[in-house]
Amino acid sequence: MKEFLQQMMGKEMDVSCGTSAVVRGTVVDVKDGILYMRDEDERVAYVVIEKIAFIWEVTDKEPRAGFMH
Repeated sequence: MKEFLQQMMGKEMDVSCGTSAVVRGTVVDVKDGILYMRDEDERVAYVVIEKIAFIWEVTDKEPRAGFMH
């Protein structure tokens, strides 16, 4: 998983850590089992790689159905 996430450096991703926890941001680093992501407000999220359930690349900025912004 670490190698895959390193290939995603610089890409905007949605990362799910279960049924209700989703983080959107640009992948800025992967080290020591942590995925570092920066959001549009320049905040950094630290995601434990082993807790990731699934990820997908963001292709547009439109809100997804079922999520409030």
